[in-house]
Amino acid sequence: MFSKVISAAIRGISIELIHVETDIGDGLPAFDMVGLLSSEVRESRERVRTSIKNSGRKIPPKRITVNLSPAAIRKEGGLYDLPIAVGILMALQIIKQTFNMKETLIVGELGLDGSVHSVCGVLPIILEGKAQGIKNFIVPKANVKEGAIIEGVQVFGVESLEETEKILNGILWVKPEYKDIREVYKQNRREEKQPDFSEINGQENLKRAAEIAAAGMHNMLMIGPPGSGKSMLAARIPSILPEPDLDECIEITKIYSIAGLLGDKALITKRPFRAPHHTITEKALIGGGNRVKAGEITLAHKGVLFLDEFAEFKRDTIEALRQPVENGSITISRIYGVCRFPAKFMIVAAANIATTKLIQWETAEKPENKAFRGFCGFIFSLFEPFFC
Repeated sequence: MFSKVISAAIRGISIELIHVETDIGDGLPAFDMVGLLSSEVRESRERVRTSIKNSGRKIPPKRITVNLSPAAIRKEGGLYDLPIAVGILMALQIIKQTFNMKETLIVGELGLDGSVHSVCGVLPIILEGKAQGIKNFIVPKANVKEGAIIEGVQVFGVESLEETEKILNGILWVKPEYKDIREVYKQNRREEKQPDFSEINGQENLKRAAEIAAAGMHNMLMIGPPGSGKSMLAARIPSILPEPDLDECIEITKIYSIAGLLGDKALITKRPFRAPHHTITEKALIGGGNRVKAGEITLAHKGVLFLDEFAEFKRDTIEALRQPVENGSITISRIYGVCRFPAKFMIVAAANIATTKLIQWETAEKPENKAFRGFCGFIFSLFEPFFC
């Protein structure tokens, strides 16, 4: 007994379709999973087995083999629980495949009671699936908002494995979720609130410099004593940047969906503002790690990256910004592949140290470390037009 279910894998911010192949045959009872799996995917065996039992179905003492293909792509996360369970029920002929499974994509994490939990990256998964001819999508109910804004596909939100089984068997009819993305765009722009630039009183020279920097998405460095309003102004710069159009909003929303920061929103319609602490590591800032994730510069894509207490950031961390600032993207190579993240953002930095001290660092004729002089030159080239 063999079955195949389509799912998806997230690589950086790109999506790859995955085929969950299930074979149930005679032999010693076993549940084997193959296909370059991470530990959380391997652990799904127990979640799937228990959720099927608690949904009122029994798995016979057979040999079960599940392959997540293609094997060259590493699979991570809990989004494969639901497609694996559906594949097993299809192989057992419990699900009769009323749907055209060649045009159906399934993602979702299972609880031990058979409930379906939310996962990351539903919006980009649906966009990529639609581009490859997928028409039906079964996703967790908690993620259905972000998928419902895509036109030309049917998105079904499910709350349990039992409900999924009934939908696929045609016993339960559920209306596909859909929301007009243009209406969502207009509504969110009206409802989403952010600190407004008009709330700043005084500081006319600083406000003028911020307006010029925002007009051209130039980087900006503010130097002044504590309490002079640097952080307050930085938080309000996104409000004077040009409003993002619909394509930019979708691009930003895809990044936040994969990062798990979308919450209950269907679409982000304001430019992002990220303000990492000065103790942030290089990998957290530019992205990376064993399981490659987007860094703060990608989360600030199309928006503002605010670096408060700029002089306290580690030198290597600041140096890592050089290439993303120049190229508008960051490419990270790891053993399991290469991921490219967008990183077009405006840097707004603030420091309490005196301007004269920075100038002394850059123009010192006999510095102890020549590399340090080059580093200071990089900082000045980054912010030279907008010292305040």
